[in-house]
Amino acid sequence: MPFPGSGHSVSAELTEAIAKIGENMNLRRADVVSVTDGVVESYVHAATKPGMGKIGILVALESTGDKQVLSALGKQLAMHIAATSPLSISPDDLDQTVVARERAIFAEQARESGKPAEIVEKMVEGRVRKYYEEVTLLAQTFVIDGETKVGDAIKAAEKEAGAPIKLTQFVRFGLGEGIDKIANDFAAEVAATSGVKQ
Repeated sequence: MPFPGSGHSVSAELTEAIAKIGENMNLRRADVVSVTDGVVESYVHAATKPGMGKIGILVALESTGDKQVLSALGKQLAMHIAATSPLSISPDDLDQTVVARERAIFAEQARESGKPAEIVEKMVEGRVRKYYEEVTLLAQTFVIDGETKVGDAIKAAEKEAGAPIKLTQFVRFGLGEGIDKIANDFAAEVAATSGVKQ
């Protein structure tokens, strides 16, 4: 893919950065977010310089409405995503193996209460609904106002934009996510090299 503003590919830009810095690097993860008609808004949290920070967010909003309204909403949604780290847009998008694992945990906890089976099932369903509110973007409480659900905030923005708005995709990358960190016991390493037994 072309690297924005450079006139050459991402691969060539990476090679150039390696030559300039003198350290080997590789592209570990990437994602593409696009819309047919609407906006893709970005946000970099804890930016150290333009485009570089600890958390990066992209939000795709499909709409024929006012692009300035969409852009402002997209920026707010991106800040919300940086703060809350949702797993999906809606419950339908959630990984069902994750949902099944959470449901099993909730069921075990509810059974330990000693309540009848029909009460246990209601307890589990209530906890699953609460889980959805915590991890799905549209069901979360919007951090911008602390009251409105994100889905309702998008509906409210439709009036101002003059057209329906659909949140089609978001991507959230955090610095160091997915990297296995090796936990070293420095004292044990020193003792091993010096021949001292602990």
